[in-house]
Amino acid sequence: MQRTTLAGVIAGFALVLGACGDDANDAGASDVAVPAVAEAADPAEPTDEMTDPTDMNESAVTTIAPASTEEPTTTEAPPATTEAPSTTDPAADPDFPQAIISLSPTATEMLYAIGAEPQVLAVDDLSNHPPEAADEMQGLSAFEPNVEAIAGLDPDLVITDGTNPDFLAQLDTLGIPHWEGPAATSFEDVYEQIEQLGAATGNDESAAALVAEMRQEVDEILASIPALDEPLTYYHELDPTYYSVTSDTFIGAVYEVVGLVNIADAVGDGTSYPQLSAEFILDQNPDLIFLACTKYCGETAESVAGRDGWSSLDAVQNGHVIEMDDDIASRWGPRIVEYLGDVGEAVIDVTSAAADG
Repeated sequence: MQRTTLAGVIAGFALVLGACGDDANDAGASDVAVPAVAEAADPAEPTDEMTDPTDMNESAVTTIAPASTEEPTTTEAPPATTEAPSTTDPAADPDFPQAIISLSPTATEMLYAIGAEPQVLAVDDLSNHPPEAADEMQGLSAFEPNVEAIAGLDPDLVITDGTNPDFLAQLDTLGIPHWEGPAATSFEDVYEQIEQLGAATGNDESAAALVAEMRQEVDEILASIPALDEPLTYYHELDPTYYSVTSDTFIGAVYEVVGLVNIADAVGDGTSYPQLSAEFILDQNPDLIFLACTKYCGETAESVAGRDGWSSLDAVQNGHVIEMDDDIASRWGPRIVEYLGDVGEAVIDVTSAAADG
């Protein structure tokens, strides 16, 4: 079996992001063999698309009797029949995992989106999307995984974000295959992880279709955003204590692809998740404020406006404080396209207001 190791560690910020999902920041690799997908043999020359059986071997065999005084007879052989190759259901194929445990909310969303739901045995206690994933919650923690409890479920594949090397070593000792999907830093990383999970679970075709759909939607969103004469600035708030993100995180890259400038990049304290001060934020006066702890912290545009001195900010006065979904903001799954769309709409609102003013 081929194994690739992806290792990823996010340092110093698990306490901030623990309530919001799983947004580790370092790269890692897979440690689970990706089984080859068995394809049915085709007597014809192989092509990328399935050939319609009705278009194959349609020619009949014609036999002409020897010349005689009688009229010649023509005998046509019945057309040969070629059946289309059958597609094996990954959920019933022993070559692919049938008892997957996902300890990554992001990976859980990917698994369900590519159709691997029947192969999922259990998910961690933060894997709340899609809603039906909650049916597979069995009290497992992604932050403090219990290897005995996990081994007791007899999984044939454990999926993590790669931030717990000691746990991975325990899985190796027990001979339990595992796959790591570390925090993405770009959309290409997201697409690659979806395709890797598709190959590992036998759902490669649906994974490829999902990636193609996401690419198209991203292109359409970016094309809808008008060019800016001057780049807009933004502040991404992880919690009410002013923790934020820099542009070298995945969520920072989402804003960057839209053309926004991150005020947290100016802090330069060597971390991807700096804690800003209220004075710094007020001095920067960002054009946009994105709140990423609305569900778990209860922050709203109104609560931001009520902070001491914040009512003077342009973003507050112009109604450009945007309440985002905490879970989507902290994950890099298929719903990140939805997040990008919300950011794009916010930019359009700012530019439209400027044009009207």
